[in-house]
Amino acid sequence: MRENGGVLDETFRTPLPVDLIAVGVGSLQGAMFAAGFKRIDLLGVAIIGIASGIGGGFLRDILLGTTPAAFSENLYLLVATGAAFIGMLLPRLLQRVDPVITVLDALSIGMFGAIGATKALALGMPVVPALFIGTVSAVGGGVLRDVMLNIPIALMHVGSLYAVASLVGVAVLVVLLACGVPVLAAGIACVVVTALVRLLAVRFGWSLPEQRALSRIRLRRQRQVEQAIEEALHTGAITLPDPETDDPFGGAEPGSRDPDPRRPR
Repeated sequence: MRENGGVLDETFRTPLPVDLIAVGVGSLQGAMFAAGFKRIDLLGVAIIGIASGIGGGFLRDILLGTTPAAFSENLYLLVATGAAFIGMLLPRLLQRVDPVITVLDALSIGMFGAIGATKALALGMPVVPALFIGTVSAVGGGVLRDVMLNIPIALMHVGSLYAVASLVGVAVLVVLLACGVPVLAAGIACVVVTALVRLLAVRFGWSLPEQRALSRIRLRRQRQVEQAIEEALHTGAITLPDPETDDPFGGAEPGSRDPDPRRPR
């Protein structure tokens, strides 16, 4: 990094064939996922597969205000389209080599994260926004896929570490760059660290803990409603809890100690 605001002289670059493999893997996975939904035609599956393959880079370049890389070379869209149709037509065959696809996907998100972060730094962005851009570049394809399918975004729910793996790898990249490590070496380290965290999370089922406070409030509110309904069945009158007056913490001040430590949490 330079000393005049943390701007890079170069970005992490990979050979075009490697880029195309990463795009193809993303499109394969997106199409295989979309093919499991009913009432989606061939064109729909293909579009979702393409969005999964190039979506991360597309969002990255839109946020950076540059021409999307996928539109600068014919092969990106051609490979994404071909991979999407393969993923749609041969899902059972591809499921047999799912471990290989998982490894390639883990390497891909590391590569996209390194490219996104270094590109942001090269354009003069501070470190924290560069971390965000790198993470979006890595996981944006999956987000676009879920949005297009109108399903809950997997990234925002408890599961194996995906965005976290990318963020850890990108953070390692930024630290190494700050220590004067060459961009190529730092980028490779980012890819390796991201892939290791992702694959270990898949292997051992690692995930971030589910948020607890909101879930406890929601469950308590549900129990109150159920009790009110049960009372209505006996008395003929229903009184629902008032969300503005009822204390969501069950009479205890926020942050106070639970009076019964044995109560399930």
